[in-house]
Amino acid sequence: RRLLARLMKKQGCLPKRIVTDKLRSYGAALRQIMPTVEHRSHKGLNNRAENSHLPLRKRERIMQRFRSPGALQRFTSVFSAVRNLFVPPRSKHSAIAVHLHRIRAIAHWRAVTGTAA
Repeated sequence: RRLLARLMKKQGCLPKRIVTDKLRSYGAALRQIMPTVEHRSHKGLNNRAENSHLPLRKRERIMQRFRSPGALQRFTSVFSAVRNLFVPPRSKHSAIAVHLHRIRAIAHWRAVTGTAA
């Protein structure tokens, strides 16, 4: 009930219909808060809303491994630059092309870091 009340306060006006997953407490809360609003809870109707949350869920899963958002930010700022060097672009390449890309990336990495094989 509190979630729906807070969401409706932010929205400003009553919607025509609300689509939720099949959790029964949504139906009970909607009947109390907004009895005139149509409530749909079919398993396929909520896919659009759930799929829009996937990037957020992925970030949340990654975030669980770090102690603070700052630690995550420090790691990703360095990791993304290194990853972009080693991972080939997403297009159809042959195995030889990917192999050559990795060899060039390792050679560049060694030149930058000053390490020798």
